[in-house]
Amino acid sequence: MNKKLAAALSGCAVLVLALSGCSSEEKTNPVDDWAKKYCDQVKTQFKIKAEADQLIAVTAIDGKPADLQAADSKAFQDLANVNKALAAGFRTVGATPVKDDEQLVAAALAEREASAAFYLDLKKQVDALDTADQQEFADGLMVVSEGFAKAEANEKAWNKLRASETGKAMGKFQGCRTVKVKPPAAAGPSPSTAP
Repeated sequence: MNKKLAAALSGCAVLVLALSGCSSEEKTNPVDDWAKKYCDQVKTQFKIKAEADQLIAVTAIDGKPADLQAADSKAFQDLANVNKALAAGFRTVGATPVKDDEQLVAAALAEREASAAFYLDLKKQVDALDTADQQEFADGLMVVSEGFAKAEANEKAWNKLRASETGKAMGKFQGCRTVKVKPPAAAGPSPSTAP
């Protein structure tokens, strides 16, 4: 009798532990779930952005007009695509569970779309520059550079979102974190001239 009672009690204890384990696993934070879905959607975009920014910076150091034009054109197209993807990610995951942050998400989405259009316009401008006339090219590139600085500064809504509960949840996930690309190594002596 005691053995049956002990077996029954231990069986109940196992059942209680199993049920409590299930219930704790099922308790998830809805905003974290939303943020993870979004960040998984856009996880490659911040690396692409960092690479595009670096391409512009590196080529600007001593690039020839044709090289500058090609690099800037590619970078602006990449940055337009990044911003489109960031906006599309918000549409895919839907409204944030945090009601107070819904307008912030909507504003960030609109801002990313505006930035995408702006970068495409910069691409058109740089593609239209005449690389054969160095002075004209330099003047035109200065205008494009000013536009690029404005585009890069267009982060007001994004920064407000990042400071919110939803944004802080996004910051927990690698896919939503800013990426730093290592600068290219300085060119050393070629093997034929090395001592």
